[in-house]
Parts: sequence; structure tokens; C-alpha cells
Amino acid sequence: MALQQTVEQTVAGLGYDLVEIERSAGGLLRVTIDLPWDASSAEGDSAASHPMVTVEDCEKVTRQLQFALEVEGVDYKRLEVSSPGIDRPLRHEKDFERFVGEMIDITLKAPIGAAGQGGGAPVAATRKKFRGTLERADGGGWQIVWSDAPAPKPGQKVGKKRANAPVVLQALGFSLDELREARLAPIVDFKGRKARDQEAHVDESGQATAE
Repeated sequence: MALQQTVEQTVAGLGYDLVEIERSAGGLLRVTIDLPWDASSAEGDSAASHPMVTVEDCEKVTRQLQFALEVEGVDYKRLEVSSPGIDRPLRHEKDFERFVGEMIDITLKAPIGAAGQGGGAPVAATRKKFRGTLERADGGGWQIVWSDAPAPKPGQKVGKKRANAPVVLQALGFSLDELREARLAPIVDFKGRKARDQEAHVDESGQATAE
């Protein structure tokens, strides 16, 4: 059985979602897991309020994966099971549903361009990388919305005229097939995202930490 299939079946069998598998130099196999998300039960809640993976969750998955990988003869030197970090990858339709309204980074396979929303300038024809708020697009699908206006620097006093000026938005619609990569933007917000920024992980040596 292939590595991906072995890990997916093991993680799902324990009641978790597989987020990512990474092989690193030195034989490190890193598996990222998350708790299942149900749109119907999470309605009205923010993504940041969703329960987090704990060290105990990582320990349980680590033990079961060690056994499954040994049975399948998977070659690796060290196994590490962790919760998603602040740059969590978004891969499936459910991931995008879960994180509507969050700031994300996307990289397109090929530039597609789009007219600006609310009077914004057209997107550069060669641009592939974008950071903005994930929203549902009119008529279905997804879009990323952002403003090119520079954000005030920490401690900078913002004049009344600037504070009351209308925000000009840019919008880009996309399908999941057009994405090379999508991740939550690693923005530290100690008020709004503190809980989700903490990361739990367990390696094969039995060390467990929450960061």
C-alpha cells in the first residue's frame, strides 16, 4: 500500500483529518492532522474557535502510525505528528468552506487576471501570488479580496481624512483546479488567532510539546 493511502486510512480510522504529509532531509516523515470539521455544527462559529488538536491526539496517532508503517514496510528514520500551524494548507473544498472570511495566500498555476472590484485597477496579467480575504464568489466558486492601499505602520497616527476614505477593493475569482497552492496567511494576531496559532506535535522519541 502506498504511503499516502496508509497514512490517510490510519488517520481517518482514528477519527482525524489528514492535512499534509511531508518528507524531509534525514528521513523525517512529518504528518499533520486536524480534527474533523462539520459545516452544519460550526455554523455561526469562527474558524479560530474550532477545537484544536492536542498533544494527546498527536500521541495517539503517532502510536498507530508507527505500527501501520512498520506493517507496510515504509522506509523512514523519524516520525513526527503535529497539528496545523498558522500557515495551514487548504487543499479540499471543505477546507475553503471552513476558512471563509480568513486571510489566505494563494499561488496560481498560471496567471488569470481580473478586473478590480469597486473601481480597483485590473490585476497584472503576469501575477500569480495573492494575499487577501477568502470569500464565496457570486454564482458559486471562490474569490480572494484585498486592498492595495498600504496599511498604517504600528504606532502611526492616521489622519481623519485617511481613516474615513473609502476602501478600494480588488477581487479575483478562482477555482480549486487553478491553484498551485493555498494556505492560511501566517499573520500573528494575538487577539483573534492566538488559540489557533498554538501548535502541538509529537515525534517518535516520545517528546510532546505545544508551541
